[in-house]
Amino acid sequence: MTDIQDAIERADRESFTKEPPKTLKGQIGFLLKQFGSAKAVAQEIGVTADSVNRYRRGARKHARADVAAKIDDAVRSRWQPLVRKRRQRQAATSGGITVETRARFGYTAPVGTTDDGRFRRLTVHLPPEYARRLFDARDAGASDQQMRQIIADGFKEIYFQDGGARAMGLSDVALNEIDYLDLDF
Repeated sequence: MTDIQDAIERADRESFTKEPPKTLKGQIGFLLKQFGSAKAVAQEIGVTADSVNRYRRGARKHARADVAAKIDDAVRSRWQPLVRKRRQRQAATSGGITVETRARFGYTAPVGTTDDGRFRRLTVHLPPEYARRLFDARDAGASDQQMRQIIADGFKEIYFQDGGARAMGLSDVALNEIDYLDLDF
């Protein structure tokens, strides 16, 4: 996964209204409901169907660390999809998205001004249009660079140009060398 996709996944997990099952037996029970069979769950998490059934019955209380991580990821990625979709839809239509980052920003500026990139720590609320573009790009399988450019375009309009009040000669903004990036919607 890319930096931006990771940030979207983290923001999705924060939108849970109810925590996912914590016990191995509860997690396997949830996955069995989602997949319909022990064989399908086994293929998803990389174990045998017999192991899945042992986890379900409680005969095995703990999975290996790598398998436990796969189980947790599988549960979290399928937990409360309607809640996540509703939050994304709200962000894309009315709420927008808040981006907090520390990254090197570079830009193309008119002659006589500096266009040297530098690290900035920014927290900027982007309008719903950028949230919609970001979610559409992710769903279409866009690269990390394409999603970075969507965020950079939002920063250009909202932060650097202040919605059209300044820096109108600024043509391109690039988001490079991300130290961290966090999204909230």
